[in-house]
Amino acid sequence: MPLTAGTRLGPYEILSLVGAGGMGEVYRARDSRLERTVAIKVLPPDRSRSTDVRQRFEREAKAIAKLSHPHICAIYDVGREGEIEYLVMELLEGETLAERLAKGPVPLPQAMRFGVEIAGALEKAHRQGIVHRDLKPGNVMLTKSGVKPMDSGLARAFSPAAPAGPLSARSTELKPLTSEGTILGTLQYMAPEQLEGKETDARADIFAFGATLYEMVTGRKAFAGATQASLISGIMQNDPAPISSILPVSPPTLDRIVRTCLAKDPDERWQNAGDVARELGWIGGEATERVAASLAPAARSSRRNLLPWAVAALAILLAAAALLWPRRMQTPGELTRFAILPPPGQIFFGLVALSPDARRVLFQLQDDAGRDSVWVRSLDSLEMRRLQGTEESRGMFWSPDGREIAFFSGGKLRRMAAEGGPAQTICESGGAFAGAWSRDGTILFVREWGDPVVAVPAAGGAPRPVTVIDAARGEQAHSSPAFLPDGRHFLYAASFTDHEKTRVMLASLDSKEVRPLFLADSSALFSDRGYLLFGRNGAIFASRFDLGSLKLVSEPVPVFDEVRVLREDNYLAASAAGNRLVYLTWVGRRRLVWVDRKGREVGALGEVGDYTDVRISPEGQRVAVARRDASSGLNQDLWVLDVGRATSTRVTFDPSEEFDPAWYPDGRRLVYVTDHGGVYDVYETAASGGAPKLLLSSKKDKVLPKVSPDGRQLLVTVNEGAQSVSVLFPVSGQGQPVRLSDGRFSEQHPEFSPDGRWVTFDSNESGAREVYVEPVPAGPRRQVSIGGGQMAVWNRNGSELFYVARDGMLMLVMVRQSAGKLETGEPQPLFPLGLGIAGELPWHRHPYDVSPDGQRFLVIRRAPDAEPVAAVVVTNWTAVLRGGR
Repeated sequence: MPLTAGTRLGPYEILSLVGAGGMGEVYRARDSRLERTVAIKVLPPDRSRSTDVRQRFEREAKAIAKLSHPHICAIYDVGREGEIEYLVMELLEGETLAERLAKGPVPLPQAMRFGVEIAGALEKAHRQGIVHRDLKPGNVMLTKSGVKPMDSGLARAFSPAAPAGPLSARSTELKPLTSEGTILGTLQYMAPEQLEGKETDARADIFAFGATLYEMVTGRKAFAGATQASLISGIMQNDPAPISSILPVSPPTLDRIVRTCLAKDPDERWQNAGDVARELGWIGGEATERVAASLAPAARSSRRNLLPWAVAALAILLAAAALLWPRRMQTPGELTRFAILPPPGQIFFGLVALSPDARRVLFQLQDDAGRDSVWVRSLDSLEMRRLQGTEESRGMFWSPDGREIAFFSGGKLRRMAAEGGPAQTICESGGAFAGAWSRDGTILFVREWGDPVVAVPAAGGAPRPVTVIDAARGEQAHSSPAFLPDGRHFLYAASFTDHEKTRVMLASLDSKEVRPLFLADSSALFSDRGYLLFGRNGAIFASRFDLGSLKLVSEPVPVFDEVRVLREDNYLAASAAGNRLVYLTWVGRRRLVWVDRKGREVGALGEVGDYTDVRISPEGQRVAVARRDASSGLNQDLWVLDVGRATSTRVTFDPSEEFDPAWYPDGRRLVYVTDHGGVYDVYETAASGGAPKLLLSSKKDKVLPKVSPDGRQLLVTVNEGAQSVSVLFPVSGQGQPVRLSDGRFSEQHPEFSPDGRWVTFDSNESGAREVYVEPVPAGPRRQVSIGGGQMAVWNRNGSELFYVARDGMLMLVMVRQSAGKLETGEPQPLFPLGLGIAGELPWHRHPYDVSPDGQRFLVIRRAPDAEPVAAVVVTNWTAVLRGGR
């Protein structure tokens, strides 16, 4: 029986029934937590009663939820309310491709665009190991933002397990051919190997795609039959009529593409949906030209009769052109994009800014020693240039005329000419990293986490607050301000105690009125094409924004995925000007690889995922990692992996970021860092999961905690402005902390020796980051690395010390204690660590660890199919909104 309006499934309130089919009933619903409208699919009771089916369905749904792509319907949640199993998805507005085809074939250029989008979505899913298995026009939605296949990968999860065998052996599973909404629609798109009951892979989807594309272009099904038997026979033995015989204007290459998709033998089909997408993209232009050419003879034959009317029409068009010319000039053209890689020895560090004329880009880069600086590149040049005087910078932005830049360095806001030169100090800025400069000479920024937005004249002066943090409403901080074109209104991100409530706010320099706009993972920026751009779930979303009413006039739609969104700082690593967009990619496809002392990969642990830290337990049978997961909204949590059983358990569930795990000596507890309170504090939790316990809290960020071998002390890196210092804290909270450095230099990666008598860390004391060792609690330090090094790790008996050299080589240093002194040998190279993560992980994380016996290393490496991290420049980006690629 359909659910009635007002029924609640967990936090979701049913609003109305949208439709029903073999996969269940679909409802429009309201998510009371995130205040958004969603689609909820309620599973048929006869299929959800089986525990195996439910578990399989949840596994498949979690896998699909990891996908982030503009043309894949997003899955938000799965749940159970009483006996009701349900799935929460993105609400898609539009019509299905099947409904569109009921009106006739799709025009050839539009069909090519639809084909590229469907194939692109399939490629994304296939790369994650997800096969749709039920692709057909009824499972493809046409929306304003493009085509979106639905129910991807759920067909198998939703069906009871059945032994492999030919279709005839399972014929009782099929309903009559004439039954409404039954398997008829599926049969006509099934690959031969599916019909035979054989194991299928991504190539079955390519067959279904070929049948769907054929139907889009011709308006006819590729395979038909009066009975199930004749239909199956046709699929197994016959080929459909060539498209060119039905639509003469179609390019010959389209016949080849579809024929290859529909090959009976999977080995003879296209092996990759991405290849199909690229082929269709190439012939899309040819298809448009052929359609235009086919209309030319008719136009010529009637030219004489239309001449008088044409003259009159021309006069009208010329008169209108003067009025419409500016608008016509803004019509987006063809979308183009290219990638920029950082110079050797540098990585992108989260910030990018496109100049107001859209011709130059500012980048924040970091070198091997962890030193930041501002670089600039003109888009008509192949070289990127460092701006001298911007060393140790934390962020930068352009003046409104593009002649100057402003940047934060040494706790001060400074300005300099865009071509470089002496810097002028504007004011004290604390730990600020993001700012905005209006055309009337006002600059906005936020000093520290938990502070309001402040305004200061670009000429210099005292900053004044222009927002108020409303603690009564649960607000914690404001961040990432951005001006609207009038230079008086501005946007910023408001963070709440409940991190899921982070939202974009609208404020004004001329009023105390503040208005919430929408939920997001970042602040927003305005594109002069009339859109607000913001980050959500690792993608850039766009929503049309009316500057007159200062309101959104369209629902947000994703435009580019795998974008760097810094949720902990509510920052989107993107910038827009004109119809050009620049963003930094964020590649979350990494794997955990076991490597022996000769550098040979000897195994892997867990699945491909977005890992940032890895720490092996004292007994070596478990591994704690920090990982972002799509099932938790790309939030970073701690997971514990069992080495022997290859299972993983999530142990933190707070919507804040959790990272930097470290084991207690007993192997039963973990310490870690979280920004739950607005700054990075240190907590502990049971390794099996449980309630977190606060250990260290203060107004300063604390990262990289380590527990002493006796379990009594915490060794923590405390950030003090531009520097980081190592500090010892008693675990009990009784007693005073002990600083191990004077704060003149920046230290990271502190580690206790196995006997607790020594600590190692890396420091920029010499100008380059090097590894040092010093006694606890005080004493002379000794440099261990030569020519640069960081991320040191001890083996468990204290006889060896490993670190990462500047060139990525894993180095070995022999260690010996004698008469209370520590003797270290010459560093020896072992093998290239092969992290392949430059630009993805902050340099102060833990991308590798050593096993207790010292014979293996567990290393975070980029997955083979992951693209390199880059800055992507997109011209005519708004073409995405109308389906251009």
